[in-house]
Amino acid sequence: MEVTTKQFKHCDLVAVSGRVDSATSPKLGAALEAIAAEGRFKLVIDMNALEYMSSAGFRTLIAAQRNCKRYNRGEIVLASVPANINSALELAGFTALFRIFPDVTTAVGNL
Repeated sequence: MEVTTKQFKHCDLVAVSGRVDSATSPKLGAALEAIAAEGRFKLVIDMNALEYMSSAGFRTLIAAQRNCKRYNRGEIVLASVPANINSALELAGFTALFRIFPDVTTAVGNL
């Protein structure tokens, strides 16, 4: 798994590629926590190059979402979610917890 971040004026873009599972989800969590530690709570997660995400990855996203939404500071939105991961999010009932956009440009524009 690879995580790259890019800071914009009003939000941060976090691109995740590869596989997010119990072995790699701590790395994703650390990247999201580092951004929050700098006082930035509006995040777009670009999942375009993501191949697989396990329940550990979903838990990492939910924990980060809870942190970002605390005190109405911001939120995490998902962009370019692959069909297999979107199906897993729907099955787990997590689609209600995140706004999901078809591409990064739309996601950044709506944050």
